[in-house]
Amino acid sequence: MRLLIPFLINAIAALLTSASETSKAPQLAPTTADGYRVPQPGNAFSFPRDHGSHPGFRIEWWYITGHLFSESDRRFGFQATFFRSATAPDAPDTGGAFGDAQIHLAHMSLLDLAGGRFIHEERLNRDGWDAAAATDRLDLRNGNWSLEMTEPGVEKMEVSGSIRGEARFTLSLTPEKPRVMFGEDGVSRKGADPTAASHYITFTRLAASGTLKIDGREFPVKGRAWMDHEISSSQLSAGQTGWDWCSLQLDDGWDVMAYRLRRADGTSDPFSTLAWVSPEGVVRHVDAGDFSWTPVDSWTSPATGGRYPVHYRLTARFPDGGAEPEKFFEVRPLARDQELAGTLGGIAYWEGACDVFAPSGQRVGRGYTELTGYAETLQGRF
Repeated sequence: MRLLIPFLINAIAALLTSASETSKAPQLAPTTADGYRVPQPGNAFSFPRDHGSHPGFRIEWWYITGHLFSESDRRFGFQATFFRSATAPDAPDTGGAFGDAQIHLAHMSLLDLAGGRFIHEERLNRDGWDAAAATDRLDLRNGNWSLEMTEPGVEKMEVSGSIRGEARFTLSLTPEKPRVMFGEDGVSRKGADPTAASHYITFTRLAASGTLKIDGREFPVKGRAWMDHEISSSQLSAGQTGWDWCSLQLDDGWDVMAYRLRRADGTSDPFSTLAWVSPEGVVRHVDAGDFSWTPVDSWTSPATGGRYPVHYRLTARFPDGGAEPEKFFEVRPLARDQELAGTLGGIAYWEGACDVFAPSGQRVGRGYTELTGYAETLQGRF
């Protein structure tokens, strides 16, 4: 849920002991016990500055996924994620020299549907000449991987990356809908713990165009992407073992973001949520009791032994009501093996391109799914 994966820097992210969870969240704490900032309601955001890094928070990530098509309709799915994790709150800028105040992890992955393969790569670097996140604008880099806002007035971005020398892409990303914020009054709660929250900024539809090189061939590609930017210092509460998250872009112009926070007994945490984003960019949330996430089929990783429910049904109350007060979707992966094994980050997860189907069997959209805590529990990890 973009929520995504601050856990990937788990070696430096010692987390707080969570308070007892109840169905009613206590007021958010201003800071964690060790001095990191906690997202607060009513924060006055300023863009494009707040697209940049926030080093007073422990963990932050910028996450892009999308579907691409060549001129001959060769199809690809891609992920590009940049993480920043602080080792001390509000640590001083290193000025480009090597430092240990900020650690930068990045993931790139590509699903080549025609080639029948999924490739991915991780990078982990200290802050300095080889990795950085600007604080006054969106400008991220990790080696030769980068994400930059090239036209702040229209919030246009460019992402560039390579994967194990086998593939390379450079994509221009232009918003098709206004940026939105998930949660209430600028805060997305993730649990009853008074620090478990994030600022959750999203572009649900970005027109993507550029080039992708694979197998020595370069393809002009076009498609659509989704971008999340989350700012936090703590994510899970006690008793939560992982999450299921999805971003769905429907052909009728609606978008869906859902995350199901899973508890140790297999039930959904009451802080789970689903959000509808209208064709005009208006967000409408529904609570945990107003949607269900039901596994249909699973895939077991030969690398980690994790058993991921990669095929599932999503049923949710539709806030516009009318003749169709509830919506039903079946989400199927384009490939079953889309696991990132967590060699550097230490935790495996499944991040996969999917198609979305109506009860009639008609394809009605595309999306991405993230499944964590299946190879091992995330409880107490961050």
